[in-house]
Amino acid sequence: MNSLIIAFPKIEDAKRIRDVLSRHDFYVDAVCTTASQALGEINDQDSGVLICGYKLPDMFFTELHELLPDGFEMLLIASERVLSSYEDSGIMSLSQPLSVNDLVATVRMMNRRIKMVRKNKKTHSKKDQSIIDEAKSLLMERNHLTESEAHRYLQKRSMENGTNLIETAEMVITLMNY
Repeated sequence: MNSLIIAFPKIEDAKRIRDVLSRHDFYVDAVCTTASQALGEINDQDSGVLICGYKLPDMFFTELHELLPDGFEMLLIASERVLSSYEDSGIMSLSQPLSVNDLVATVRMMNRRIKMVRKNKKTHSKKDQSIIDEAKSLLMERNHLTESEAHRYLQKRSMENGTNLIETAEMVITLMNY
C-alpha cells in the first residue's frame, strides 16, 4: 500500500488536508511541519505520495523533491503565481484555493500510477532482465560502479531520455561495445 505524507509549515493546513483525505478513505501516515520530518517518515516507507507546500522551514520543495527516494512522488500545493514559475519542473501540482475533488482525484491517480510502476518493475521477462544485467555488468566493469550504482545510472538515464529501462540498457550495450 502506498503511503501518504503531508508536509506544510503550518500544522493546521496539513491537518485540514489530512482530514479531507481521511473523509475520502485515504490513510495519512504522517503530518509534518518540516522537510526533515517528512524525509524521516518517507525513509520508513516503500512508496507513496508526499503532499507539500512550496516552502517548508528547512528547505524549498525543489530540494525536497531531489531527496525523494524511488517510489515516491510529490504533489505540490501552492498559489498559481508560485506554480507558474515551476511549470516545467515535472512535479505534479495543484493550485490554491484547493478543490476537494481535484485533491482526491489527483491523489488517487498518483497512487494508481505508483502501483503500475511497481507492478511493471516486477514483470521484466528473462530476456529483458538479461539485457539489463548485461548493461549493468558493462557499467560495473568499465566505469567501476557497484551493481546498485549501475542500476541507478540506468534508471536515471531512462528517466532523462524518456525511454524505458530496457531501451536504455540496449543503448548502453550498443555504445559500450564500440
